[in-house]
Amino acid sequence: MLPPRINAEVVTRAIGAYADAVQPLDERCEIYEDLLGFVPPRIEARMRVTGALDPTLLDLQERMREHAMYPACFDTRTAQLMLFGMLLMDMSDAAVLHGIAARRAGASWEEMQAVVSLCFLFRGLSAANRGAELLANIAAREETVPVPSSPGSR
Repeated sequence: MLPPRINAEVVTRAIGAYADAVQPLDERCEIYEDLLGFVPPRIEARMRVTGALDPTLLDLQERMREHAMYPACFDTRTAQLMLFGMLLMDMSDAAVLHGIAARRAGASWEEMQAVVSLCFLFRGLSAANRGAELLANIAAREETVPVPSSPGSR
């Protein structure tokens, strides 16, 4: 479901240590912990590699991401459902992350399936199949990592 974790010690030895003096790495990662319950491996790689080589760029990336991902006109659940659908339309493996985030933000299985069904209309059976697989994998993950209590999450 997710790519393997990076080896942070190897990154530090080969590339350098996280170098943002303004925002420590654990603070930088908090938004992902809150949203997903973990920091995805590719995001951890970007935090550690770009944070070592170009912490200013990392800060700009994170500020742009936060600005775009959390518009005042949408709640987190709605934004994450839309991102799940957009990424499913592209058949992106990042769709699962936004599916997890949508569930953690209170999205029901019915809402998740509705997004998959909308994707089916414009992307076809491949999106329906991939979407169902993602929902099944998210459900299996929730058996070991329960979704925080939220109205409409079941």
